[in-house]
Amino acid sequence: MPLVTYEQTRPWAGAMAHAVETKLMPPWFADPRYGRFANDVSLTSPQIATMVAWVEAGAPAGDVHDAPLPRKWAGGWNIPQPDLVVKMSRPVQIPAQGEIEYTYEIVPTHFAEDRWVQMSEVRPGGPAHVHHAVVYIRPPDSQWLRHAPVGEPFTASTLNDPLERREAHETTSDLLLVYAPGSSPDRWPDGMAKFVPAGSDLVFQMHYTTNGAADQDQTSIGLVFAKTPPKQRVITLQLNNHALIIPPGADDFRVEVQGTLPNDATLLSFFPHMHLRGKRFEYDIVHDDGSVEVLLRVNYHFHWQLSYRLAEPRMLKAGTRLRAIAWYDNSKNNPHNPDPEKTVTWGDQTSDEMMVGFFDVAVAATMDKWKFFVRHGDLKQDVMQDAQQK
Repeated sequence: MPLVTYEQTRPWAGAMAHAVETKLMPPWFADPRYGRFANDVSLTSPQIATMVAWVEAGAPAGDVHDAPLPRKWAGGWNIPQPDLVVKMSRPVQIPAQGEIEYTYEIVPTHFAEDRWVQMSEVRPGGPAHVHHAVVYIRPPDSQWLRHAPVGEPFTASTLNDPLERREAHETTSDLLLVYAPGSSPDRWPDGMAKFVPAGSDLVFQMHYTTNGAADQDQTSIGLVFAKTPPKQRVITLQLNNHALIIPPGADDFRVEVQGTLPNDATLLSFFPHMHLRGKRFEYDIVHDDGSVEVLLRVNYHFHWQLSYRLAEPRMLKAGTRLRAIAWYDNSKNNPHNPDPEKTVTWGDQTSDEMMVGFFDVAVAATMDKWKFFVRHGDLKQDVMQDAQQK
């Protein structure tokens, strides 16, 4: 329903008061006890009280002369006009019914020189069907999916090479951007950007869902390049646990993964990802003395997958132990649970589950990504999961 004018809004006053009192709206799911975030849109207690008092007073219209100017909504991109728009070369046909295997499309950038991307935004062509999208940077020397078709959609099962069928779901290529409903474009501050080597391809990984109506999708990504060479390179890492096994009926099942940073890095933001049984997600630092510092705790909501950007970036030293914990509700009390009698394991579809703790860090612009994972000294050789495809 539109909530632009008073006349449109007044019938929903009671529901609005309930939504803000229970903190369902605005959508923000970080526990306020942990961390401060630059994109926090939650209401303060006085703001909530103002809304409730307005409703209890009968939701009066107020003086029309005090009304603000009409809001000007973005008619196109939410980032500044992109310097370049990279679009999937061919549309993907989406059936009316059934599950759809992850779909890929490789699009060459034809960059003659290295480029630094300061802002990016994914725009689905068929947003009603795009469950999520991941855009990967495939450097020219990468062997990932080298025998896959370029410029046309394909799935892992259509590849001839058994190794490539398996590797379609595993890559060390860096992520340019992850899109999910509710997520925001990337806007890195001056001096930070993502690196796209000359001659790279962008690999679109698309997860589509059906809704009873056939459609097509031709997703694009808009890129705004840094005006000057940045001092820091942003890379996306992740902590994940592919071995999760969630028993039937479990209402608070815990899954954990840990890893240590191989080199110094500045922590910028978090993006937790689970499916319909996701309940809570937490990022921690486990200190050498065993104490735990909670960086972010999210009451997870599958339909609002948000990123959480630190108000003040956090410098982390090499050897810092990071931990991600996810809790799942596989019981009948979870209204989104597709089957509480099912033992749930890792899988691509929403009826399966995932446990992925994406996080963005900044390193020196001269730091090659592979060099970042070279450990120095006698640090424990724990595995920090690289950006592997879901």
